[in-house]
Amino acid sequence: MTDYCHQSASGKIAITVAPRSIGRGVAPLLAAILVTAAPFGTAAAQAQAQAQSRVSPEQFPMQSPVGPSPSPQAPAAHGDHGPGAMPSPMSCPSDPVDLPPELAAWNARKPLLAARDTRSLSGAKLDVGKAVAGGLRPTAELRYPQRPEKPGSSASFGGLYTFAVAEAGSYRVALGAAAWVDVVKAGATVGKGSVMTSTAHGHGPDCSGIRKMVDFTLKPGTYLLQISGNAVDRLPLLVTRLP
Repeated sequence: MTDYCHQSASGKIAITVAPRSIGRGVAPLLAAILVTAAPFGTAAAQAQAQAQSRVSPEQFPMQSPVGPSPSPQAPAAHGDHGPGAMPSPMSCPSDPVDLPPELAAWNARKPLLAARDTRSLSGAKLDVGKAVAGGLRPTAELRYPQRPEKPGSSASFGGLYTFAVAEAGSYRVALGAAAWVDVVKAGATVGKGSVMTSTAHGHGPDCSGIRKMVDFTLKPGTYLLQISGNAVDRLPLLVTRLP
């Protein structure tokens, strides 16, 4: 037997054992072929490995260059959360935030249960400028004098309150949730009142707990506040006159 050493495409040394019967002229020829082919196999394997290690933008679009890469140690610019990053939720102080004068009574709420119909309104009177922790009733129990534009589902809550306006002006209804509200000018008979048109919508100051505010221009008289479509049976509430 005759041994020949050569390098494979992977770079490893291999030993080829050839029978002596091949002949003295053939064996050296095989060894020369193996030695000559080895560098080409090694170069091809290295080129293939380098090609596989490259990352093209088509394979990973999010890694495509869009500009100079920031230094890993450099902090992001103020207000820049980076692509795909979620901003941190607002952190509210433990103490109540300062409120404008017309909303100053918001944090001094007293419980007040809403009426289910106009016959029980005597126990559901709001004082303008004083907030309440409203208690609502299941929608199925309610009898609205005017059908709400958004009455809510059978699983929602609502109720009726009444309040009196002494001076004409702009009035705001502030709510602690996204319930629907209608302000109705009381009429001579049930169902003959006038639904007031709102003049502005918004939300309260950050961290105040005021989710929704609706403004109305009202004249002196008695009004109904219809609440509908609230998700739970509790609702912070304030009717206040704007300066």
